Amino acid sequence: MKTPESILIIKLSAIGDVVHTLPFLDVLRKNFPHARIDWLVEEQASQIIAGHPDLDRTIVSQRKSWKRRLLNGKTCMPVIREVKVFLKELRTYEYDLVIDLQGLLKSGVLVGLSRGKRKIGMDGAREGGWIFLNERSVPVDYDQHAIDRYLRVAGYLECDFSSWKGDIPVSESDKKWVNNLLNAKGNNKRPLVAINPMARWKTKLWESERFAVLADRITDELSCKVIFTGSSMDRNVIEDISKKMKVQPMNLAGRTGLKQLAYLFTKCAALLTTDTGPMHIGAAMGCRVVALFGPTAPWRTGPYGHSHKVIRTDLECSPCFKKKCKDIHCMKDITVDRVFEAVKNMVIERS
Repeated sequence: MKTPESILIIKLSAIGDVVHTLPFLDVLRKNFPHARIDWLVEEQASQIIAGHPDLDRTIVSQRKSWKRRLLNGKTCMPVIREVKVFLKELRTYEYDLVIDLQGLLKSGVLVGLSRGKRKIGMDGAREGGWIFLNERSVPVDYDQHAIDRYLRVAGYLECDFSSWKGDIPVSESDKKWVNNLLNAKGNNKRPLVAINPMARWKTKLWESERFAVLADRITDELSCKVIFTGSSMDRNVIEDISKKMKVQPMNLAGRTGLKQLAYLFTKCAALLTTDTGPMHIGAAMGCRVVALFGPTAPWRTGPYGHSHKVIRTDLECSPCFKKKCKDIHCMKDITVDRVFEAVKNMVIERS
């Protein structure tokens, strides 16, 4: 195979999926050190790869913003102009290699619009995304973890993927911001435990009352400082959890960027989380994770590595991958005691 001189990675979303692609990027850069490597990503997850030293250019799609503005009745001309600028940027280079790691129609269309000599993707692409490729799809095992699937694509490109890094690069200014925040709150003396209680799917959620009870036990019995994380949309829910607690935690929901969050997790003895993007950020940054899983499959998209603890109830119906469920026993049957013991073990091993 001829060594590619220019490569475009198309991995648009979501945050966890983009984090899972970082090892693939590292492998590409090690195997093709002189190649131009660009990445096409959607706006929400773009913070993860912004300024990444292995990338020459980040191309950001504002697809969701464009769609929202059009549906809200905004004039279409500004959106059309922005789309034209985006497409011009996308088509600036004719790449030797375009790699679709999303495998959906939205990524396939962009593969088709890009200028590439070779256009490859994984077997099992949905919504007809495969029709935009010009090579046979790379066979992968969807019972493998996403990171391993992407590395299979690297193997197809004859890359050595025996060693790789998948951490998120963080600027000195982001590190300083987090350190100043923690020092101002007097959190440099006790171990920190981060809790990320929210998720997009209702079926992935654990009861707020249990998070409150657990957070109090972590504070009282382990002498830890609890920090809640999440997006700005999660802030009210986390405030409700805090009101049920005896000792008020730090509520950083909506206060950190993704890179600041990544560095924050490096300061924590453990991260307790539902199946959501911050779980993967924590794992990528070397923070030990206690992950609560119900309707989804941890062997596919759980925290990557052997140092983490996945807690699930092994019901026959799980994983079902349903976003709606009448009883959600797979999450409700996870007890506070079981989760506390997992967090306790991590804190003790870290001390």
